[in-house]
Amino acid sequence: RARPSTPPEATFAKLRALHPDAHCELDHGSAFELLVATVLSAQTTDVLVNKVTPHLFGAYPDARSLAGAEPAEIAALLRRLGMGMFNQKARNIVGLARGLIERHGGEVPRTLAELVKLPGVGRKTANVVLGVAFGAPEGVVVDTHVQRLAQRLGWTKSDKPEQIERDLGALFPQRDRDMLSHTLVFHGRRICFARKPTCGGCGISDACPSAFRAENVGRKPPRPPRRRDAQP
Repeated sequence: RARPSTPPEATFAKLRALHPDAHCELDHGSAFELLVATVLSAQTTDVLVNKVTPHLFGAYPDARSLAGAEPAEIAALLRRLGMGMFNQKARNIVGLARGLIERHGGEVPRTLAELVKLPGVGRKTANVVLGVAFGAPEGVVVDTHVQRLAQRLGWTKSDKPEQIERDLGALFPQRDRDMLSHTLVFHGRRICFARKPTCGGCGISDACPSAFRAENVGRKPPRPPRRRDAQP
């Protein structure tokens, strides 16, 4: 039987009530530190980034000091602390620090168009910084959790982050977009897992069109098994 459609804003209100503590889990003390931490968080966990950044910012506390470093120095620090993709990430954060000095007087710009010109900074990173540091996201941060939950809740049919961001932007006003992403991330990390989501213990299962069959929604399809050619 078809599940009744719940207005997205009503579902979001219930999610907010379930996760009133939802917030950005990257430790930071400034917009600069948040920008660097978010770039470092690509394809790794916030927990690991939070172990790395105290050492990094202790040695390079601002854009000017980081801009003066050689990427190899930073890569050695990241590698020692267990950071994956350490060479590329080192190049990115030194490059973005140099861009901040050369083009913005060492300050983090407040527009998405300017942020995405910095090395390693895409729409997702830019919207994290704009939303968390400045309270003015231009869009919705679409990470793997937001993508999965938006699909499971029926808010998008796309698996492309740019289209998902547009779909969510059409459903939610700008004032909700920063908290929307944090709340979906919290729910994805605690309840609506990629594998074996706990639908039975979910406070919005009555509003979710994928409830109790969600595991195959919002996940990359499994690779088909390799076919062995028949032996003659």
